[in-house]
Amino acid sequence: MSKQSICERERSHLERMNKFQLGNQFKKIGLIVAIGTFILMIGRKYIENSEWIRPILHGVLLIGLLIMSLSKEKIEDEFVDSLRSQSYRLAFIMAIVYSLVQPLINYGVGAILNQNDELQGFSYFQVLFFMLIVQLMFFWQLKRMNK
Repeated sequence: MSKQSICERERSHLERMNKFQLGNQFKKIGLIVAIGTFILMIGRKYIENSEWIRPILHGVLLIGLLIMSLSKEKIEDEFVDSLRSQSYRLAFIMAIVYSLVQPLINYGVGAILNQNDELQGFSYFQVLFFMLIVQLMFFWQLKRMNK
C-alpha cells in the first residue's frame, strides 16, 4: 500500500468522523432520556442506600444530552452546521473558564461563610454536563437569533 493511499484513507476516515450526526428523531429520544434520568435523580433522594446508582444516572444523563447534541435538525444545511460549530466552540471556551474560576468562587464563598477553606476541584460530570448544556443553549439561542 502506498504512502499516498494511506493518507487518503486516513483523510476520508477523519472526514466521515467529522460529519457524523444522528437522525432528527434522536433529538426526541435524547430529550426523553435526559428528562427521565433527571426525574430519577430527584427520586433517588428518597430511596435509602441509593448512592451506587448515582454514577449510572450521571452517565445516562450525559448520554441523553450527547444524543441531543449530535442530532440533526429538520433542515440541516451549511448555516446550521456553522451555528453548531460556533456553539461547540463557545461551550469549549466556557467550560475552560468555568473550570478555572469555579474553584476560586467556591473557596471565596467558603471563606466568607467560614466553612471549608480548601480549594476543591469538581468531578468530570460537572464539566461535561456544563459543556453539553452550554452547547445546546448556545445552539438554540444562535438558531433563534438568526431566523
